[in-house]
Amino acid sequence: MTEQQQQQQHYYYGTGKRKTAIARVRLYAGGGGTIVVNGKQVEEAFPWAPWQTVIMEPFKVTGTAEQFTVMAKVEGGGTVSQAGALRHGISRALLVADEKHKSSLRKNGLLTRDSREKERKKYGLKRARKAKQYTKR
Repeated sequence: MTEQQQQQQHYYYGTGKRKTAIARVRLYAGGGGTIVVNGKQVEEAFPWAPWQTVIMEPFKVTGTAEQFTVMAKVEGGGTVSQAGALRHGISRALLVADEKHKSSLRKNGLLTRDSREKERKKYGLKRARKAKQYTKR
């Protein structure tokens, strides 16, 4: 085994969630800051710039953009919730890598799991809360 392969085996793990999306994130030290999501580069997996901004937020807050390579598997949910889950997972993995980042990550709300979920549909209604229009006469 080469030295690079030995270094690649050690990683920091974090799980992120948002709505029904789950991201399993591995942070490897070094590598120039590349992000691979489900086998694709982040630009290919999340082509819209605001999604990429959401994903990169933990690195900007901690100032560790070029120090880690990210390998992530994301499943469930839509594109926006997958980006949010990835952000949450990267934040948790950075916390495992170095406890000094806890205050800055917490201050920016990156460690808090967004607990908002879709409300279930109720019987007798069209959606969760929408009812048929009431007619007086």
